[in-house]
Amino acid sequence: MAVVAHPPADGARRGRALPYAAALFTTVLWSSSYVLIKEGVSEIPPLYFATLRYGLAFLILLAADLALSRRGRSQPPLGRRKGFLLVAAGVSGYTIAQGLQYVGLYYLPAVTTSFLLNFNPMFVLLLGVGLLGERVTPAQLLGFGLAILGAFAFFSENVAWGGQVFGVAVVVASGVGWAIYMVAVRSFYGPHGLSPLRLTTVTMGVGVAGMVVLTAASGQYAPLTLDGALTVVWLASANTAFAFVLWNWSLKAIPAYELTILQDLMLVEIALFALFFLGESITPVMVGGMGMVLAGVLVVQLKGRPRSEGGHDIADRRSQPAVEGP
Repeated sequence: MAVVAHPPADGARRGRALPYAAALFTTVLWSSSYVLIKEGVSEIPPLYFATLRYGLAFLILLAADLALSRRGRSQPPLGRRKGFLLVAAGVSGYTIAQGLQYVGLYYLPAVTTSFLLNFNPMFVLLLGVGLLGERVTPAQLLGFGLAILGAFAFFSENVAWGGQVFGVAVVVASGVGWAIYMVAVRSFYGPHGLSPLRLTTVTMGVGVAGMVVLTAASGQYAPLTLDGALTVVWLASANTAFAFVLWNWSLKAIPAYELTILQDLMLVEIALFALFFLGESITPVMVGGMGMVLAGVLVVQLKGRPRSEGGHDIADRRSQPAVEGP
């Protein structure tokens, strides 16, 4: 009796080709942000720059969310606890994480900034252990060690500690802020949680309010040139509002952990952007350090995924990751 081979796997791969391409394109957009921000902070004060970008992006997302709400797409009610978590997520994920990222890019090269932010999964895991009781596997501890060795190699000849320590501290604080955001929003994902668009809109709105307060307190403003205004509009519309929607659309077809791994490619993309457009130097030792960190982060991510008895990812069905779009 002849056996007929059915090709569902090939069809599934073809069906995921477009979402993969969209997700990869999103990482390129986010990577290009570092070049645009690095050039922009030379004429626009960092906090003011961040406020303009995310304020405009919030207005775009708010308009999209209101348009969908008029079509009858309701959202679940929020209690006091989740309302508090939304505020905390907005302040930590945007006011602190994104605002300080701009400040860090003012003091550090783009490659160094992106390198430091690549430790975000480590911060998330540590917070998960401390706040959610998650367990760390021996393989993940090995990944931590590999990443730390990579960081030591990267910085061994790259950082002038006399003038860049403040920038490093600011970027690390930015990464911790985003890790807090990711832990805080976990309770909002799932079949009965807020939609990604609503969650992004509300948290970004809260974060922008905090940015406005900090910018007003700093008193640092500057008139925008035409190039500066175009940069803000592009970052807000393409690299923030559009990129978040595109990324969330990709999440419908691609498991969450696969997208997280794909996002790790931004370290390489940003290094190439900085090399060609900013003239930043990348030595063989730095390349080796970045490779070790990428390997360590991959081990932490892959060895920390809970699996069902059938080998499928439980985490992919119960939640989606919140991603940092620089």
